[in-house]
Amino acid sequence: MHRPPITRTTLAAALLALLTLTVTAALLVPTPHHGTAARPTCTGRTLASWSVDPGPTRAFAHYGDDGARTDDWTGGDGTHSVRLPDGRTLWLFSDTFLDRVHPPPNPQGAPHHWRTTENGGTPFLRHNSLVVTDRSGTPERTLTGGGATAPGPFFPDAPGGGWRWPVHATVEPRTPGAAEQVVRVLLWNRAPGTGPWIFGAPHGTEVATLSLPDLHLESITPVVDQSTVTDPARRVLYGTSLVRDGDRSYVFGGDDPPSTPADSGYLARVPTGRLGDRAAWRFWDGAHWQPDAGRAVPVLRGAGRRGVGSAFTVVRDHGTWVLFTMDTPAGGAAGLRTITGYWSCSPQGPWHGPVGRLTPPRPAGPDPHHVAVYNPQAHPEFTTAAGLLLSYDVNWLGPPGTAPDPVVNGDVELYRPRFLRVRLAPVGR
Repeated sequence: MHRPPITRTTLAAALLALLTLTVTAALLVPTPHHGTAARPTCTGRTLASWSVDPGPTRAFAHYGDDGARTDDWTGGDGTHSVRLPDGRTLWLFSDTFLDRVHPPPNPQGAPHHWRTTENGGTPFLRHNSLVVTDRSGTPERTLTGGGATAPGPFFPDAPGGGWRWPVHATVEPRTPGAAEQVVRVLLWNRAPGTGPWIFGAPHGTEVATLSLPDLHLESITPVVDQSTVTDPARRVLYGTSLVRDGDRSYVFGGDDPPSTPADSGYLARVPTGRLGDRAAWRFWDGAHWQPDAGRAVPVLRGAGRRGVGSAFTVVRDHGTWVLFTMDTPAGGAAGLRTITGYWSCSPQGPWHGPVGRLTPPRPAGPDPHHVAVYNPQAHPEFTTAAGLLLSYDVNWLGPPGTAPDPVVNGDVELYRPRFLRVRLAPVGR
């Protein structure tokens, strides 16, 4: 889940509406195994156990609290990552707070540090940023656009008042077989909207190309234009997850219907080295891979209280495809608590589950009932013997009609990623 800046009076209600749309569990769709064959060694995988990994959580907290600069990251959501060839890691955030962090204005009632401008006003919120960590995982710099006195988003806002949220990124050859490598970043282009689209109506998927090693933004190319789809609820944005399999990348995406808390998951396939080439994209239509995005059908269909969230994540584990998403909601903020998993022997399904559940810890906050968990994201490049690294975002959902600025915008315990180590095991063990 990501959120653009809006007025104080509408933020709480709008955030509640959007997060309600993203809560999930996956509905099984029996699709045939065309494209990627099921592997004989594929077995069901389930969430077996998990533990908190305080290292990366503390690293981002320390970096965000550092007041040496006034134009760097103090918090953000989205939390995708890609390991660079030289050992650094590039972290991609959607809406990002940029400013200083100060001691709490009321130590008796607010024990945590807070984000504010020098005069105590609301901190700068930009639509995206990048954070580079060194080989040890320590954040070392924030990448934004604009100038030092007026930092802007790294990926510039789209024409017509729209904006861009970065999702998954990958390192691939500039062209198939080339020795030179670049970073390709999938972007969600959203246009201004009203009502259920207060966080922006889906407009399309783009691919940005960044040079290596300097991470210079070279280009942004549209790859899936959805602006001609009349009903915004039927527009599909791709890039919530990308998994490389041999010489192809499988790109997962979803729609965003406002009338149901469940989204449907879709799938595209692109040859390695051609992610930024619209002509190379192929979409799963239920039986074949074909070039018309309008004929794509869900591989995970949303219906009623079941479906995927708009920010789910997919990894490979022992030959099996594993998907993490938010579990079925209990209603409102109370539903944004639990993560579950699904598995398949091919990216297009059928997907089996839910299997396993975990309820990650949340910061206490002034009103812990309204602290929500969302946007689970896997970081397989950091897998160790302790398990797969999984991040999640936290936010605050006050009662409708309340002004959340003092909490959402201020408390640094919120709106920063937290991390877990997740261990998978065969289903039934």
